[in-house]
Amino acid sequence: MFTVKQLSQMAGVTPRTLHHYDDIGLLKPSQVGDNGYRYYGEEALLKLQQIMFYRELDFPLDEIKKLMGRRDFDVLKALETHKESLSRQMERTKRLLVTVDNTIQYIKGENTMSEKGLFEGFSEEEQEKYALEAEQLYDPETVRESNRKWKAYSAAKKEAIMAEGKQVYQDMIAVMPKGADSAEAQAVVEHWRKHMDYFWTPNLGQLLDLANGYNDDPRFKANFDKMHPKLAEFMREAVKVYVGKKRSK
Repeated sequence: MFTVKQLSQMAGVTPRTLHHYDDIGLLKPSQVGDNGYRYYGEEALLKLQQIMFYRELDFPLDEIKKLMGRRDFDVLKALETHKESLSRQMERTKRLLVTVDNTIQYIKGENTMSEKGLFEGFSEEEQEKYALEAEQLYDPETVRESNRKWKAYSAAKKEAIMAEGKQVYQDMIAVMPKGADSAEAQAVVEHWRKHMDYFWTPNLGQLLDLANGYNDDPRFKANFDKMHPKLAEFMREAVKVYVGKKRSK
């Protein structure tokens, strides 16, 4: 049996996290001593490992609870699924690392790189995921509707949408020397906002949240940095100007 402190140190989570998992019924201790201390046995350790795997794959806690609470939940099958997901993630990471290295050399002037090369390693699923992630902070029905909308597009339409999205960021890079409040930059922001309609239609506050997410979320920031190290910051400033002008009307 392990105490909260021992388990937290072993698993690399905080005691507060374990207390929270207990409070929401996600991970109950194997037993509670007369002194009120929580103790965790092998079954609880395996369950915590499952939770951490799902968290690594960005599952929300309530979804993890539903999955692991099902009567037909099978630990072995879950582990096999995790292995497949992590293998795919590892392969994608390898491709992205190659793109990062090539882009670094390109920025340093050590090699040439096509525009297409800037986006090697970005799959259709990733493009869809990034377009949807921010809205998950809002209405779940919006997420479901956006997914339905995306899946209804033909393969050719999806490819065209993805190409348009890439072009928006290339256009933004091109106008960066003119300034975030320039007419050219604001026109690109307007194009970016209209492009979002393929997935969902954010309000002005959500546009700001998206632009902030490009800077504050390490995953978004890393992808923008591959295109241009100042792109995420410039996008945020340009969107702030855009929203400010819209709100002043």
